[in-house]
Amino acid sequence: MSGAENTVDIHVPDFGHGLTDALVVEWLVSVGDVVERGDVVAVLETDKSSVELMAERAGTVVEIVVGARSITTSGSVLYKLDERR
Repeated sequence: MSGAENTVDIHVPDFGHGLTDALVVEWLVSVGDVVERGDVVAVLETDKSSVELMAERAGTVVEIVVGARSITTSGSVLYKLDERR
């Protein structure tokens, strides 16, 4: 079984109110960190507010796709998680 089979893409959430762009202000996790569902993993900022992004699933962060101080859009892959524990 390869590692890719357990890797899940975590996407930028839909912010509603017609907002699609967000700035990744900072990452609170690094590659290799284990997160639990509900842990705050990053801070994103839209035109309207600053949002703490919580982990949707438990696992190990294997890749951060969008770096800090980068702009991304709703639906884009933000980071990758390995669900094996």
